[in-house]
Amino acid sequence: ASSSGVPGSDTTTATSGSEGSAAPGREIKIGYVTPLTGGLAFYGEGDSFNAALAQPLLDKGIDINGTTHTVKIIVKDSQSSPDRASQVASDLILQDRVDMLIVDGTPETTNPVSDVGEANGVPTIATLCPWQPWFFRDPNVDPKVGYKWSFDFLWGLEDITTLFVDMWDKVPTNKVVATLYPNDADGNAWGDPEKGFPPILAKAGYTVVDGGRYQDGTEDFSSIIAKFKAANAEILTGVPLPADFVNFWKQASQQGYHPKVATVGKALQWPSQIEAMGDIGTGLSSEMSWAPTYPFKSSLTGDSAQQLADKWTAQKNKEWLQTIGHSHALIEVAIDALKRTTNVDDKEAIVKAIEATNLDTIVGNINFSGGPVPHVAKTAIVGGQWTVTDGKAQIHIVSSPIDTSIPLGGEMVPISW
Repeated sequence: ASSSGVPGSDTTTATSGSEGSAAPGREIKIGYVTPLTGGLAFYGEGDSFNAALAQPLLDKGIDINGTTHTVKIIVKDSQSSPDRASQVASDLILQDRVDMLIVDGTPETTNPVSDVGEANGVPTIATLCPWQPWFFRDPNVDPKVGYKWSFDFLWGLEDITTLFVDMWDKVPTNKVVATLYPNDADGNAWGDPEKGFPPILAKAGYTVVDGGRYQDGTEDFSSIIAKFKAANAEILTGVPLPADFVNFWKQASQQGYHPKVATVGKALQWPSQIEAMGDIGTGLSSEMSWAPTYPFKSSLTGDSAQQLADKWTAQKNKEWLQTIGHSHALIEVAIDALKRTTNVDDKEAIVKAIEATNLDTIVGNINFSGGPVPHVAKTAIVGGQWTVTDGKAQIHIVSSPIDTSIPLGGEMVPISW
């Protein structure tokens, strides 16, 4: 992806050309909204990388019904703000005249962009957001009907609870679970007494100690920690922002809250976050949406999961990130749907092509016809546990109850305090 060249610009582009095409068509534009800066920037870190990776493969254009179309992917920064995400999505539609929106990076980004797509009749594909907080963003949505213009692919809360219980069952505990849920879209969805974690955990024989809904950016977690200590909760879970969990975990350690297991969503997917906690990062565990050991390959580049990770490391001189898998798959799905569209000038035709998606991607098969609700496709999820050695963090797959084709790389063990 090339920078626009404007200082402070939040836009990059990846462009494909149709050199020597006998039947050139108009340029197709895809708007990509992602948190490149702000508290959710870890989610957007791989997006410009994947847009750039796609560019040379799209240079000769894509064939749609015998016509070769140039493609431009316009990457916009949500700045980790839902309001900003809505604004840049609107700008992409009204100013850039995009044919499609793609978006990733938690409900704070995916939901407002999907709402803008719905309001403006623009096909929108989201990922890196569990389907429940994405789908139930509108409390009036009919689960049998769903949305007209927007789509999402990832696992659901039913999958992550199955995963977490499988991980916890590997460690002897008193089955008392402390829940650290913020007052945001993720926290309210995960903690929902009917659709979230609590009923599933109760059915699995676990007792839930709810820490209450704290505000994102909270600095003092003392009262919540005291509640967890008083309940002797030997398991901790939650879905905090990365910076908030680092703050919480350091305070928990200082204040003597030492659970045997801490399996936390959203906050523990990046080596840098674990390394920021030092030795107390060892033993922390989380869901994993993707890893280099996944036995899948890209429909766009032909790369295996390991080859994609190696390209990232070679270019960035950094450890691979879980998020690069789904951001890559997002572009795979968008390009595949465009290639199958009967009329690129008809946005309803693009929606029909997305609906018919049945594609093997770098994260596995994506099929929007088989989801739990309309326009949702589920992808694999595994559990990982971190170790910190000489200041470097590594994660190993320790649980894969849903897709057994994904190999394990270690055993789940209690945190050693």
